[in-house]
Amino acid sequence: MGKKSHAEGICELCGREPVAVTVHHLTPKEFGGTFLPTANLCIPCHKQIHALYPNSELAVRLNTIERLKDDPQIAKYLKWIKKQPSSKLTKAKKANARKK
Repeated sequence: MGKKSHAEGICELCGREPVAVTVHHLTPKEFGGTFLPTANLCIPCHKQIHALYPNSELAVRLNTIERLKDDPQIAKYLKWIKKQPSSKLTKAKKANARKK
């Protein structure tokens, strides 16, 4: 099994560029989002979203880029990541509620 290739582009969440972007299903596929809207996110933003929130919460409450940006946990992360160079790959930090 080979490595996935990632397109270069602009992250729709943090706005950094040029970065390797991945496709994020705004409504997770397991909740019917296979053919619903997607967003191109840099790898750190994509990993951080899934570290902070369960798919059930993403499907119901955080299913648009605007809602993600307005969420306090992601807003704090975005403030930090925007200052990082686009070449930097960061480690995702889980929310205290998700660590259990």
